[in-house]
Amino acid sequence: MTEAVAIRHVAFEDLGSFEQVLRERDIDVTYVEAGRGWLLEQVAWRSPQFLIVLGGPMGAGETDAYPFLEEELALIRARLAREEPVLGICLGAQLIAAALGSKVCPAEAKEIGWGPVELSEAGAGSPLAELDSPVLHWHGDTFDLPAGATHLASTPVCANQAFAVGSSTLGLQFHAEAPGNDIESWLIGHAHEISQAPGVSVQQLRADTHRYANRLAHRSQRFLNRWLDGALK
Repeated sequence: MTEAVAIRHVAFEDLGSFEQVLRERDIDVTYVEAGRGWLLEQVAWRSPQFLIVLGGPMGAGETDAYPFLEEELALIRARLAREEPVLGICLGAQLIAAALGSKVCPAEAKEIGWGPVELSEAGAGSPLAELDSPVLHWHGDTFDLPAGATHLASTPVCANQAFAVGSSTLGLQFHAEAPGNDIESWLIGHAHEISQAPGVSVQQLRADTHRYANRLAHRSQRFLNRWLDGALK
């Protein structure tokens, strides 16, 4: 059976709407919890066709505080060397960029809330074209575009919102998998961050999620199916 392993850093940041797509394609989904030891061994033993590295509140460079990030970087580098499919979301995208030698650093401002992304010419011809909808942004770090990567999307706050390396590696700074009914878990888990972010409120995040999440779920499933089709070639 085809398998996807998702590395999860916090319980509520899971595959969201992506999980339904994977299961409908008969792709078995296994979560590996970051920081619980034996990460490399767990993934290597499974040898999954797909690796998905999910979001998290720490920075990609905080390897001294969170040593398991070194394991994730090693795992990503190994898969990139073998051209095995990797999808990174938020922290996951930053880890892919770091694994490719790019600088990851704090952005000029945190980007939290729903909004569009502007596709590059390459992005408009990629699976991201399916995401004709506001997406959920939730990050404070950014990264330089990795050498050899194709730039796919940007926002005024963050020049590098998405990039691809060939057809098998994709990094998304934003959350295309964003939850709908599960947004309350995000609002609770990120309560302190929300309270410290100028112009961001629980009420607005909740209202915008109710407004946009259903449309995004439909669009993101079309996006993921297109990416999976290309990654499997």
